[in-house]
Amino acid sequence: MKRILVAPLNWGLGHATRCIPVVGALLEQGFEPVLASDGQALELLKKEFPALVSIELPSYHIKYTKNGNLLALGLLGQSQKIRRAAEKEYNCVDKLVAELKLDGIISDNRFGVYSKKVPSVYITHQLNVPFGVFTRMASKIHHKLISKFDECWVPDYEGYDNLAGSLSFPPPKKIQIRYIKPLSRFDYKAFVKVYDILVIISGPEPQRSIFEEKMIEKFKEFDGKVLIVRGILEQDQKREFLDSIEIVNYMLKEELEAAILRSELIISRSGYTTIMDMEALRSKAFFIPTPGQFEQILLAIHLRKRGIANFSFQKNFTLCKLKEGLQTQGFPIKKTSNENAEMLSFDVFNS
Repeated sequence: MKRILVAPLNWGLGHATRCIPVVGALLEQGFEPVLASDGQALELLKKEFPALVSIELPSYHIKYTKNGNLLALGLLGQSQKIRRAAEKEYNCVDKLVAELKLDGIISDNRFGVYSKKVPSVYITHQLNVPFGVFTRMASKIHHKLISKFDECWVPDYEGYDNLAGSLSFPPPKKIQIRYIKPLSRFDYKAFVKVYDILVIISGPEPQRSIFEEKMIEKFKEFDGKVLIVRGILEQDQKREFLDSIEIVNYMLKEELEAAILRSELIISRSGYTTIMDMEALRSKAFFIPTPGQFEQILLAIHLRKRGIANFSFQKNFTLCKLKEGLQTQGFPIKKTSNENAEMLSFDVFNS
C-alpha cells in the first residue's frame, strides 16, 4: 500500500475534522494514511483513527488577541514566527519522507508540509485571503505558498454559486486547482428532534472561551432544551447540567452527528468546515463569526445573501435573533458528504 501523510493545521478543530473523510477515502481506496499535526487537531485524529500511525509536527504557536479588532494586526506581527515554523515543518517532513517511505502528502493549510521528492497536495477553501487592508498582499503570499505543491484541492463547488463565495472563486492562474466539492465527516439521516438549540463552541483561545461564556449567559434565560458542546478534547467525556442547559466537553463523529440531526437550530461559528457539516446534514443554522476573523464574516454574509442562514456579530447577539435563523430556507439538498468523499481521486499519487 502506498503511504500518504495527512497533515491538517491546528487552528481550532475544523481543519482536522474535514480531513476525516479524506483519511476514510484513502483507506477505502487501499492507501495507508499517516496522521500528522499538533495539539488538539492531532488528538482528534488519534481518537477517530486509533489504529493509524500518528506524528507530532512542530507547532506554529500562534497567539490570538482578546480584542477581535486587533486579530489581523496580531497575526501580521507573528508572520516571521509562522514562517520559521513552516521551515521547521519542511525539514521535519523531509526526514519523514525517507524514514516512513512516504509516497505522497496531503496538507490542509500547513505551509511547510510538502516535499519535492513525492507528490504533495494542499487543501484550502481560501484561494483569496480576506485580511482587511492587507487582503491583496495576503492573497499573493498564499498563492506563492500554494505554488510549491503539485495540486491544490478546494473543498467547494466550482463557480460563484458555491459555499465559500469569493473566497474559493475565481481560482488564481498558474496553480493546479481541483474543486473536490464540500467535504464533511457527517452523513444525513432522519432523526426525531430532541433539542431546541445546539450550540457548537469552537476555535482558538481566547475567543473560544469568550464565546462559551456568552452562550451560557444568554441561554440561562431560554425557555427550551439546549445542548452546548464546548469543543475541548480531554481524556474523558464530561457532562453537566445547568438548569435546562446540558453541557458536554466534546463529542466524536457519531455522537455529534446525532446531536446535530436531533436539534431544531444550530448556533456556531461560521467556520468553513462547520458550514460544510451543516450542508451535509441539511441543518438550520445561525452563525456568530469569530470577532476580527474576516473569513468567517464574509462566509456568513455570503450565506445570508443566498437566504441559507442568518448571522449576528457576537457583541450584538440576543435570543430574539434566533427567530431570524428559523425563517431562512436552510441548505439546499446536495450529494451527501460520503458520496463526495467516494468521488475523491488520488491519481496524483499513482503517477
